[in-house]
Amino acid sequence: MKDAFRELIKPVENDIVAFRRYLHQYPERSGEEWNTSRFVQEKLTEYGIPFEKGFADTGVLGIIKGEQPGGTVALRADMDALPITEQAEVDYRSEVDGVMHACGHDAHTSMLLGTGYALNQLKEQLAGTVLLVFQPAEENSPTGGAGPMLDDGVFEQYEPDVIYGQHVWPTLPVGQVGIRDQEMMGASDRFTISVKGKGGHASMPQDGNDAIIMANQIITSLQTIVSRNVDPIESAVVTVGSIHGGYAHNVIADKVTLEGTVRTYKPAIKERVKHRFHKIVENVAEAFEGSVEIEYLDGYPSTINTPEWAEVARGSARTVLGEDSTPEVQPVLAGEDFSRFLERYPGAFIWLGTRIESEEDQMGLHDPKFMLNEKALPGGSATMAQIAYDTLLTLQGGGGSE
Repeated sequence: MKDAFRELIKPVENDIVAFRRYLHQYPERSGEEWNTSRFVQEKLTEYGIPFEKGFADTGVLGIIKGEQPGGTVALRADMDALPITEQAEVDYRSEVDGVMHACGHDAHTSMLLGTGYALNQLKEQLAGTVLLVFQPAEENSPTGGAGPMLDDGVFEQYEPDVIYGQHVWPTLPVGQVGIRDQEMMGASDRFTISVKGKGGHASMPQDGNDAIIMANQIITSLQTIVSRNVDPIESAVVTVGSIHGGYAHNVIADKVTLEGTVRTYKPAIKERVKHRFHKIVENVAEAFEGSVEIEYLDGYPSTINTPEWAEVARGSARTVLGEDSTPEVQPVLAGEDFSRFLERYPGAFIWLGTRIESEEDQMGLHDPKFMLNEKALPGGSATMAQIAYDTLLTLQGGGGSE
């Protein structure tokens, strides 16, 4: 099957880019992907691919049944955008105020449509079933859209043996794919701490209990979790990203609100950090004779690939993009809702290189000036199609492509 999917993608290469630009112009936030969902359904209908809809409200499941018996492979793309005002100078910039596809989900959706088109052309040769999972609300941590889709029975009729996801990656050049055998991305928890003291006049601190001082000590003490409670060989991050408190220069604040995130890979490290987090926050407040309320939200678990299927994906990428297309990459602690699927099914998550030609202008994911290189999209579609094909062969015991 070498080069076969590259050829099969060619008739829709321009469509994939056009789809991406349309979705980029009309982005929709998590849980509001109604137009995107209709668009996906229209294109699946045009391509002759049956589908089911309504999972987690806007989710869609495309179903490509091969004419030969075999296993089932699922391919997932997320559809939602972010609450960001776009600053990128492109002709197809967002026309929705305060909403932008700054994480590439418009590309994911478009590439999966292209993948579906290619696989549907080969269904006579497919030994098994390929599921196209169009997921809402990936950005809506800690709930997300993967869990609700599973709860709604997205795989009730067709249960995958293996599942794959793909994400555009701005630090990798076009033609390269990042694939790791195990950890790809981290667990992403969130917290809000409400620090409560006693207000007063700034000139008479003895009559109050300064919540800002307490908050300051909490922030400083939280940094000892990673430096003194986590093995230096392991990975963890505790970040306070937002502080709100105080009224005026001459007023002692009676309350401060802190918001932040905890990132880890391993479940045992996550639980260790979480335990120390609560102990430190509560004990610092007690030492200052104040009080705290903690809202700790367990977010997405770590995205951890199954080594067997990561290796299949690596071989497929090399078939489509070349032998030098899968460099070694390091994991990151950004969170990903695809992890919900990998908790239940074996599979792999991969990064598709989409770095623009002007490296100095390349902004990261979630940046209002984020852009991606559309030259990568046809290769991304072909790679996912090859992965699905090779996985079905592997499930039959026939190995991957040559």
